[in-house]
Amino acid sequence: MKHTYHIHGMTCNGCRSHVEETLSKVEGVSKASVDLEKAEATIEMESHIPIERFQEALKKDGGKYSIHKLGEHLHTKVEKEKQPKGKGTGTFYCPMHCEGDKIYDKPGDCPVCGMDLVEEQNLSTTSSEQWTCPMHPEIIKDEAGACPKCGMDLVPMEADSSAEEKTYKKLFKKFKIAVVFTLPIFLIAMSEMLSNNPLYDIMEQKYWNWIQFALSIPVVFYATWMFFERAYKSIKTWNLNMFTLIGIGAGVAWLFSVFGMFFPDIFPSQFKTESGAVHVYFEAATVILTLVLLGQLLEARAHSKTNSAVKELLKLAPNKAIKVVDGEDVEVTIDAIELNDILKVKPGDKIPVDGSITEGDTTIDESMITGEPIPVNKTVNDKVSSGTINGNQSFLMKAEKVGSDTLLSQIIHMVNNASRSRAPIQNLADKVSGYFVPVVVIISLLTFAVWAIWGPEPVYVYAFVNAIAVLIIACPCALGLATPMSVMVGVGKGAQNGVLIKNAEALEKMDKVTTLIVDKTGTITEGKPTVETVGSFDTGFSESDILEYIVSLNKNSEHPLAEATVKYGKEQNAEILKSEAFSAITGKGVEATINNKKVALGNPKMMDYANAGITLQMEEEAKVYQKQGKTVSYLSLDKKVTGYVVIGDKIKETSAKAIKELQDKGIEVIMLTGDNHDTAQAVATELNLTDFKASMLPEDKLKEVEKLQEKGKVVAMAGDGINDAPALAKSDVGVAMGTGTDVAIESAMITLVKGDLHGIVKARNLSHAVMKNIKQNLFFALIYNTLGVPIAAGVLFPFFGILLSPMIAALAMSFSSVSVIANALRLRTIKV
Repeated sequence: MKHTYHIHGMTCNGCRSHVEETLSKVEGVSKASVDLEKAEATIEMESHIPIERFQEALKKDGGKYSIHKLGEHLHTKVEKEKQPKGKGTGTFYCPMHCEGDKIYDKPGDCPVCGMDLVEEQNLSTTSSEQWTCPMHPEIIKDEAGACPKCGMDLVPMEADSSAEEKTYKKLFKKFKIAVVFTLPIFLIAMSEMLSNNPLYDIMEQKYWNWIQFALSIPVVFYATWMFFERAYKSIKTWNLNMFTLIGIGAGVAWLFSVFGMFFPDIFPSQFKTESGAVHVYFEAATVILTLVLLGQLLEARAHSKTNSAVKELLKLAPNKAIKVVDGEDVEVTIDAIELNDILKVKPGDKIPVDGSITEGDTTIDESMITGEPIPVNKTVNDKVSSGTINGNQSFLMKAEKVGSDTLLSQIIHMVNNASRSRAPIQNLADKVSGYFVPVVVIISLLTFAVWAIWGPEPVYVYAFVNAIAVLIIACPCALGLATPMSVMVGVGKGAQNGVLIKNAEALEKMDKVTTLIVDKTGTITEGKPTVETVGSFDTGFSESDILEYIVSLNKNSEHPLAEATVKYGKEQNAEILKSEAFSAITGKGVEATINNKKVALGNPKMMDYANAGITLQMEEEAKVYQKQGKTVSYLSLDKKVTGYVVIGDKIKETSAKAIKELQDKGIEVIMLTGDNHDTAQAVATELNLTDFKASMLPEDKLKEVEKLQEKGKVVAMAGDGINDAPALAKSDVGVAMGTGTDVAIESAMITLVKGDLHGIVKARNLSHAVMKNIKQNLFFALIYNTLGVPIAAGVLFPFFGILLSPMIAALAMSFSSVSVIANALRLRTIKV
């Protein structure tokens, strides 16, 4: 037997594998597999196992996760781990995405490139404030009060630093130590340039060499030892990277100096000073390592700004809410809110969870989620989202989505996932990086050989210094960071403007789109249809009889047009008759049995399906409405067309402007609709659309996408319904309206929170800006290395007498990565 269940409480791959393992251990289970994205577990068993057994197993495991039948989606209150404010998810990833979407469950270095792993942001970081006793720190409460042990007032717990903040502090501490010990080494070494070195009056050069050696030990073996560990690991796994070059370059300089002190006799006179001591390079090694550490420090600080958009979203999540319990207002934490709770939202407060207004009218500032600055009027039954800000009126709302199910949580989850994804353009950088380190090592060896053979005296000193400079200046890191940094900032920028990007590939493809296919209902139009008139073709049935059949049939359907007719029927006090054997025929209409009659409602294709013929007179009557852009649905009773309903759906104010902007950018806009030709023609004329197709079934939309792709077009598809899902999935870039169905959003690569065509203009502008930024970064990184390596090798020396010190090379290398990040950060200021 095989059963699929819904799993609640999972947040990362670690959760997924843990649930999978727990369920697999239940007696009688032959196999359990868990899907994190769908939050589903598929369990194979020898014979039926009651769901209670699985619930018990997860409860015994700590109660963090719960299991229930599909479709029920019961909100089970799950015991959460107490996560102090400021912590992330405990999920880490490499900022360069060396292993794609791979994640880690603890901080450390990437096993491929050696960079510090970055922690994913977590919504629960701001959701609860905890209180503790100054005398008894083991006492932790979710609200202020008195200590149960000593009676003292509880004080707020200090926020725990995030992983990236801890990394920055650790690097800063090491940097301070490195500077303290490197500075005197540098001064001792530079004093040799003075004609009468006062230091040699105190003691001989060889003793000063020993002091440099002693001062270098804390720098090499503590402050920057991680670079050598990363270099060793990179050579061992043959994942050669920036730290390979730094480790070899600085390591060789330091070891050479140590050998020069302990075994001076084995070195030729070229390497020795006038006093007979071997010339040491402790200052080069320590300054290089300290400058690289500075680069890492600046990178850590700059990197924290790249996901600042997520942090801004995190700040939107309120900590407290007012819950109405038995008519009383009770302040509770966000975590204490459950489904169907009634909450009060006061003027100026943030809306705590997703839900709908049950009492009162207000205006709500939704700019933080949609990017639109104008407040939106809301009244009873209107939906409201967590994190948006109430205007100047109080209202009551019912909680419909809480915790990780809220729109704000889903936005943050999507941004986190997209930030970790790889753009196809990154493959170019990866290919170059793969050859980069071996080529640089070969160039370094060739540099040593060329200077040793043809260089001026002392040849070996020149050869040695220039070979190290080549190793140090090369920076594959800048090349690797070029794409992911821009993607991370771009995805965050999109989220702030109501454009949710599922992955980096969507950003890259959106910039190449040549053709946009748009659905009509809910995409071009508001998707809030209203009944304008109901008519009868049969004198035996009055308009109210027709309305009764239409309402009775449509009450089982979730289609927007059906909802409009049911709403209208209730307003007209139409009687709802009992219906049986209801069935929805996708792209055509609906049918059922009412009063022992076979009843069908829908477009002409539905009438063909129900074997009911539409006469010429009926068609003429319908065309009058259709030419005004209205939708006409026919009603048949026992295979005879008996009546019709006319439904209007207003075109969104922004549709015409958005379509013109897209056309101005050279994008062909095509409307595909399931509606009839005349209605589609009226809408297309109003919007100046040159191409449209009507009476399209879901499979027709899919075929149209395939046809355009065969012609070499890059196709984006925008839709909001279940009937759009196949075409959304097949198109190069699927764009879902956030006001649409979950199926459409799941099939799309980009989701527009506001469900507005203007969002496609934003998505296009954003993708263009991000791709331009990525290309700039790749150009900077490639040009930097292409010019830097030959200069370090000494190519300018024969002409201008210019040589590059390894220390200057280290400084340049450190700032190359920082410059790439700084360029990516410019995306935060663009207007989309």
